[in-house]
Amino acid sequence: MEHMAFTANVVKGLFGSMTNPDIISFGGGSPAKEALPVDIVRQLADEVLRTDGRGVEALQYGPLIGVTDLREVVVRELLRPKGIDCGVENVMITTGGLEGIYLACQAYIDPGDVILVEAPTFVQCVEIFDMLEARCVSVAMDDDGLIPEDLEEKIRLHHPKMLYTNPTFQNPSGRTLSLARRKAVAELAQRYDMLVLEDDPYRDIRYSGEDLPPIKHFDTTDHVIMAGSFSKIFSPGSRLGYVAAEAETIQRLVDVKSATNSHTSMLPQILCAEFFKRGYYPAHHKRICDLYRTRRDAMLRSLDAYFPAGAKHSNPDGGLFTWVELPGGIDTTALLAESAADPAVNVAFLAGEGFFSDRNGQGKNCMRMSFGSTPEDLIEEGVRRLGGLIRSKLEQA
Repeated sequence: MEHMAFTANVVKGLFGSMTNPDIISFGGGSPAKEALPVDIVRQLADEVLRTDGRGVEALQYGPLIGVTDLREVVVRELLRPKGIDCGVENVMITTGGLEGIYLACQAYIDPGDVILVEAPTFVQCVEIFDMLEARCVSVAMDDDGLIPEDLEEKIRLHHPKMLYTNPTFQNPSGRTLSLARRKAVAELAQRYDMLVLEDDPYRDIRYSGEDLPPIKHFDTTDHVIMAGSFSKIFSPGSRLGYVAAEAETIQRLVDVKSATNSHTSMLPQILCAEFFKRGYYPAHHKRICDLYRTRRDAMLRSLDAYFPAGAKHSNPDGGLFTWVELPGGIDTTALLAESAADPAVNVAFLAGEGFFSDRNGQGKNCMRMSFGSTPEDLIEEGVRRLGGLIRSKLEQA
């Protein structure tokens, strides 16, 4: 618990501002309320929860590996179109995408093992690594994702058990690993016998740019474990995710899951499976991508208009986040406290320092800005207020 105390506190901050109605929040990574298929799920639930339907199955214990037809959905709708040719034996259903990360670490990570992570990286996964007393080592990134030369150098120096990467519309930076670098990661994993934990929950909400195959597509030696999620494309409250890996790895993870929570909740699995099987997903997918494109554009346009000269931001082709680097040595942790407490500003975001596992002050002038759950007018107003506060601090410096 001492080992994970720092990241646990950072993660608590992820959710703090999401429930305050008085704050314009760019902090949480939740989907837009308009992206939740409430009416469709209500109709499906009414049809499913009948004794002559799937009601008994939905309320009973189920298979450890997950409901068969939902695993078929993952293979048919989410993996094969992205270049991953596998069967249901290569897929298990998890309680959210995060559980896939946890199960893989329980199966393969011992205290003291080195896990390579991106700089910055998704702090909630670092919390898992800390809990299991692994040692995180950062790999440098640029606008095309993690840098293969630095990755290989860190592999040679630290002999890691695993690389954790979030290659598509990365949380927190919004960056996407280039095609050439995806191939390079798979090749380095094979050459150095290193596991790759590919966390790809945002891959399916691309709304501009060229679609790229996952790292798993280039994995010919079963070194890549891919974790996905239904949180952003169906419902985060359903707590549904999946893992794709070789059959032997899946069976190991099933064993770990049996000792964790027996199986993923049956009702949301069945509702999600029916949602896809009955053909609701394509129109839903288009609608949410159109929605997030509009909000992304509003965020980037507002940052360019209202933030001071010298501020830089990423330009994501999908996902829910952009990463902002401020000029003038501004400490975004202090800025967040002031911004959230000042009634004239009332804007929340996530300070950048907590996303760097080295904890050496890197990212102090950075922030993660989420645009997914905020309407366009509030995006512009919130960025305008925040930009004014930043400009005033630069003028006082």
